[in-house]
Amino acid sequence: MQIERYPEREKWSELTKRPVIKRERLTEIVAGIFDEVKNNGDQALIDFARKFDSAEINNIKISEEEIKTAENLISEELKTAIQEAKSNITKFHASQIPTAEKIETTKGVVCWRENRAIEKVGIYIPGGTAPLFSTVLMLAIPAQLAGCKEIILCTPPDKNGNVNPAILYTAKLCGVTQIFKTGGAQAIAGMTFGTESIPNVYKIFGPGNQYVVAAKEYAQNYNIAIDMPAGPSEVLVIADEKAVPEFCAADLLSQAEHGSDSQVIFLSIDEKIFNETLLETQKQLEALPRNEMAAESLKNSHFILLNSIDEALKFSNLYAPEHLILAVNDFENYIPKIQNAGSVFLGNYSCESAGDYASGTNHTLPTNGFAKNYSGVSLDSFVKKITFQNLSEQGLKNLGKTIEVMAEAEGLFAHKNAVSIRLKKTE
Repeated sequence: MQIERYPEREKWSELTKRPVIKRERLTEIVAGIFDEVKNNGDQALIDFARKFDSAEINNIKISEEEIKTAENLISEELKTAIQEAKSNITKFHASQIPTAEKIETTKGVVCWRENRAIEKVGIYIPGGTAPLFSTVLMLAIPAQLAGCKEIILCTPPDKNGNVNPAILYTAKLCGVTQIFKTGGAQAIAGMTFGTESIPNVYKIFGPGNQYVVAAKEYAQNYNIAIDMPAGPSEVLVIADEKAVPEFCAADLLSQAEHGSDSQVIFLSIDEKIFNETLLETQKQLEALPRNEMAAESLKNSHFILLNSIDEALKFSNLYAPEHLILAVNDFENYIPKIQNAGSVFLGNYSCESAGDYASGTNHTLPTNGFAKNYSGVSLDSFVKKITFQNLSEQGLKNLGKTIEVMAEAEGLFAHKNAVSIRLKKTE
């Protein structure tokens, strides 16, 4: 952990940097993987599973039998928890369904906007050491609510060539239409081009490591949309004298355990809380099953003592965290000052894990500073918005002269004529 006490503003830009792989090398690797998948389809994915996941698989598509078997491999307690989380996430995202409102901009000119679901979407679910079945809920539920016809899921197999049963159970519960055993950049390539088994999709969703993020960005070269650049997890905690060090440490470690490339930031204005949180973080780290990974993440993380909550929020807005926790008194007063954050957790009892699993908000969020210009996943992420307009004869008469004058001023006389020819008919 890197400890800073009252750093000068000039140093802030350095402290907000994320640990990253050199961009040129990432793009080179991803381009090679895309070429291989484009040329060799399913076989390339099978070969990559052997190379990257040490898994021998013959068929990348998950069968109905595998899904049925998975349902029997998870406990009733976990099923109940998944179903409760599904209920809350559904309730929150269903509230985002808009109603079309028709607006008469000029007498006789009516405009409105309607949603249309993206027909084919791909969702990527990280597997490996942390199979994120919770991410299936976060992506498949709004996709289903939006009305997406095809929901394609890709996730890496384990060394035995299997997919975590909780991922399969949750996918079935949430209306995923097809599931495939493939992970990493190669899965993104598969959904981009399509293979013998995997349909090509129109938009790709889901978090992942830096290779997955780079692959999603690379897929945009092939007219594929993506949700956002959602890479390694991160959290920033702001604490005052009312914060609870045990809680702060637990929240920091909950993100650090995601992976060695995750990053956590702790900002405090109280030296006692600052020092106690440092000690508590070390204490809790030692008890974690994934402490080696979390410890690696903490090497890239910062504990920073600052002068005021206002100063801490300025630092946070510069950092633009994926998750922001305000472990402060009177947090309502500071909400208007939050400019850049993926999702915000208010008060000592609003642990980040609630948003990760079951409170109802979406946990697929912008990282690496992209909270400055991206939102987290929502129902809107799975739809296109199409505008409609209807001009009556009187409406065109009312607006026609304005259009003619503007078109002529731009030198676009065919545009003007499209109005003029109609106005003549009404004389």
